[in-house]
Amino acid sequence: MMANERNYNDSVVHVLQELTSEDKKYAAAHLNETDETRKNAVAEIRRWCEDELRVRIDDFLILRFLRVCAFNLKDTKTRMRNYYKQRFNFPDWYMNKDPFRPELQELLDSGLFLPLRKVDSRGRLVIISHATRYDPTRHKPSDFYKIGLMLAELAIKNNPTASVYGYVLFIDVDNLTIRHVTQFRPYILDIIHAWQNCVPIRWQSINILNAPIIFDITIRIMKSFMTIEMKNRFHVYRHMLQSCFEDVPADILPFEYGGTGSTIRELTDYWKKLIEENRDWIMSDENGKIE
Repeated sequence: MMANERNYNDSVVHVLQELTSEDKKYAAAHLNETDETRKNAVAEIRRWCEDELRVRIDDFLILRFLRVCAFNLKDTKTRMRNYYKQRFNFPDWYMNKDPFRPELQELLDSGLFLPLRKVDSRGRLVIISHATRYDPTRHKPSDFYKIGLMLAELAIKNNPTASVYGYVLFIDVDNLTIRHVTQFRPYILDIIHAWQNCVPIRWQSINILNAPIIFDITIRIMKSFMTIEMKNRFHVYRHMLQSCFEDVPADILPFEYGGTGSTIRELTDYWKKLIEENRDWIMSDENGKIE
């Protein structure tokens, strides 16, 4: 039987209706996306998914993969195959995403990953990760990754045009401990592989904030596995500088980061509630795999 993927509420038609003329110009210039290339590419990838991967997925998810790969069909197929292989190889990362599980409730309460409510001045979706706001003696790296993926997917569902402009990630490692570092070090290669070659997310900028000296070796290891393009988009800061957020309007940046937007607590409560309300949608892709 063919596995069923998540059914996105937003069809491609609805998503395209939200694109302005400027969005379409950007997509054509940077993603090789036009009305004609989109229609033909989505149809071809859909047929390939059903015939080769034996999965049936929503056209918007196909479109996201195409956009990440600038509508190169070969690269899109490779990335999608990598994505489903990683799901198969790391089920703990992608499955069992019930947000009401006690361990996930604790991580949601901690504000581990917080997408901002609006996009930045370049149309990009901004996510702030408080990567040290969990106890490494109590929580597993798989649950950490899972929370990030759940929130990223829900955020793109609410801001579909961000699939055109991409994501910006700020990882705040203030109060980092040796236990945090040693817990994640065995998974560095897998995480970099997911960022670069698997997930349908256009990372435009990844920023490490408040990086202590003890993190230097880990950063060097991470960068050794990155492509040149990823290295150019990967930035490390010893301290949190206001210049890090130059493209993030003050009215959407949290108060604790020098903005005038929602507080961290307000964002945490907002996303936790939204995750819980979308529980069925979040868990609906757990049967999708390559046979």
